[in-house]
Amino acid sequence: MTGAPPRVLTVAGSDSGGGAGIQADLKTMLALGVHGMSVVTAVTAQNSRGVQGAWELPAEAVRAQYRSVVDDIGVQAVKTGMLASAELVETVAELLAGTDAPVVVDPVGISKHGDALLAASALGSVRTRLLPTATVATPNLDETAQLTGVRVESEADLPRAAEALLEYGPRWALIKGGHLAGDAVDLLTDGSEEHWLRAPRSENRHTHGTGCTLASAIAAGLAKGLGVPEAVRQAKEYVTGAIAGGFALGAGIGPVDHAWRLR
Repeated sequence: MTGAPPRVLTVAGSDSGGGAGIQADLKTMLALGVHGMSVVTAVTAQNSRGVQGAWELPAEAVRAQYRSVVDDIGVQAVKTGMLASAELVETVAELLAGTDAPVVVDPVGISKHGDALLAASALGSVRTRLLPTATVATPNLDETAQLTGVRVESEADLPRAAEALLEYGPRWALIKGGHLAGDAVDLLTDGSEEHWLRAPRSENRHTHGTGCTLASAIAAGLAKGLGVPEAVRQAKEYVTGAIAGGFALGAGIGPVDHAWRLR
């Protein structure tokens, strides 16, 4: 009998369409050979066209799920996604601060379709409570602007944005430049070393779940004992293939293909 694989916990919202959120996280973890576990923070009614409704869970339900899993099963890495409100951000930050495992914070603010997934009143809590717990923070350009005020117009702006994010306390900042023109370029830095990650841009419009998938892939790598730069490099490679394989579902934007390596 072989031992259990590394365990990774996602603390995030449910996407009923299966393309992003908890569902994308668990698919990514399975594809990358770790055992995925979940703390559901919110339930969304969501499909390829957008988010039709969202209901956050009580803080006590989030805390109970987290303690139930971590205290019994244990965890080698944690990934956070949609946290919805200041109360949930602060609850999760407190739980993370007491957990001895690397943390990947995906500061989810807006969905792929432009729907708000984080109350404006929660931004301060993300900056002061959640980001300091992060081993790696992985904002996209919109989220970077929301959190730091730095608007990235070109690749040359990425170092300034990363520097501004690092001031809030994450050990590493991964600024995702996927919305810029040209190649999909991201900057990973801890303030002393820089790693530029490039991939050819896919013309595929079916990209729902990219941010969740990347953050979960990084967490999977960290759970396996990889250093941050290598975990991020492997995660970028995985999400690039998943984006290239993205497929149409419904009438809107379809999901990335989490199982592309199995096909």
